[in-house]
Amino acid sequence: MRVNLTVNGRPMTADDVWEGESLLYVLRERLGLPGAKNACEQGECGSCTIYLDGAPVCACLVAAGQAEGREVVTVEGLAAAGGPDGELRGGPDGERDGERDGGPGSGLNRGPGSGLTEVQRAFADAGAVQCGFCTPGLVVQAHALLAGADGVPPDADIREALAGNLCRCTGYEKILDAVRLAAARRHPHPPP
Repeated sequence: MRVNLTVNGRPMTADDVWEGESLLYVLRERLGLPGAKNACEQGECGSCTIYLDGAPVCACLVAAGQAEGREVVTVEGLAAAGGPDGELRGGPDGERDGERDGGPGSGLNRGPGSGLTEVQRAFADAGAVQCGFCTPGLVVQAHALLAGADGVPPDADIREALAGNLCRCTGYEKILDAVRLAAARRHPHPPP
């Protein structure tokens, strides 16, 4: 079967998709977007988290045919598309991604013109990226959390939002630090 969908703002077509194929397989193998990772294939690890019509989902649990005519944003498209709500790039003063100094040690493709979102930059700056396998799913999920947050969410909310994402390397504290950092950069002054 043929599947027509919009991926990261671009219309795309996948041909010869068999009925049992997952959206994850189509994204990675047919459309050449390897950001969403294939780990458990059971929706347990969160490594394949993407946005489907603006909602975070595990791509391994979505049949490819269910994506017909729908909007998909992968981790590759977050910076380019500004995320599914269009407000995930830049900081509170309206600067675009890469216009703000990434801080000490920020020379690793995080400076001007890097194209990274606040969340991606925060993950790098906070040391939340180890092997990187879980990172795309965590970044998408953190984007989803922060899109609806006003200020820095409480740790309980961060933990709940990321509960479906497994990481074997970091011990999670650096990941929590990264989400807090991204939120603080977006909202440098706490709401009244």
